[in-house]
Amino acid sequence: MNRNTIMTSKFKWQVLLVWLALMIGFVWFIAKFDLDMSYVWEKLPYLTGLHLSPDGFIQGVPLTIYVCVLAMLASVLLGLLAALGRLSLNPLAYGISTFYTSFFRGTPLLLQVLLIYQGLPQIGPVPTAIPSGIIALALCYGAYLSEIFRSAIVAIPKGQWEAAMALGLKKHQIFLKVILPQSMKVAIPPSMAMFIAMLKDSSLVSVMGLWEIMFLAQSYGRSAYRYMEMLITAAIIYWLLSFLLELVQARLEKVFHGGKTR
Repeated sequence: MNRNTIMTSKFKWQVLLVWLALMIGFVWFIAKFDLDMSYVWEKLPYLTGLHLSPDGFIQGVPLTIYVCVLAMLASVLLGLLAALGRLSLNPLAYGISTFYTSFFRGTPLLLQVLLIYQGLPQIGPVPTAIPSGIIALALCYGAYLSEIFRSAIVAIPKGQWEAAMALGLKKHQIFLKVILPQSMKVAIPPSMAMFIAMLKDSSLVSVMGLWEIMFLAQSYGRSAYRYMEMLITAAIIYWLLSFLLELVQARLEKVFHGGKTR
């Protein structure tokens, strides 16, 4: 075992001890609220989605994950298209992409949710709550991801393009086989940070009556005047889901960096 391995192992144990001390402090702080844990355990199956909603649809954690996963996939596609538009010399593509990113980064997500869910019916379309939430999250975070993707693509040296062109590759082949894989290394950390933010911001779709984590926490807290019990439970659930995304990020970084973590 070399010195670097020993130091890494020692560092990990030290970090683990710090986390343990902080967790003990966190539990002590929560205990000060004198929470009714029996009420938490009674409602926890509903928040975690072990029980379906009255109409037989998913609720709680599964609904939040469902909305976020679809919104993440759509936001990646929108972000990549907008990034390519920002890099394009076509005035139409450049104009559309810059207008899109400017508007959706410059207005609050809650306003965008309400514009889609409550505003569109005034001109004809009447979207239901779940599609409205997915569309709003995808449009908002697609705008942020577009800047991440654009900066990641620009970060690749021009020599990579020139070398690939010298080998006879076409532009789309260069982008897909040379530029995109390298830019992923740069884009993964900030992109995953955006996905974690999206997971938390999905709580805003509760204003549309979706039975996701935040809606249930507020409803159960209001019905029994147990706001702290339900809100703290919801906070811990969001924290655990965010931690899972952090693990996914670490795994992706390891894959794209050839098994090495930064």
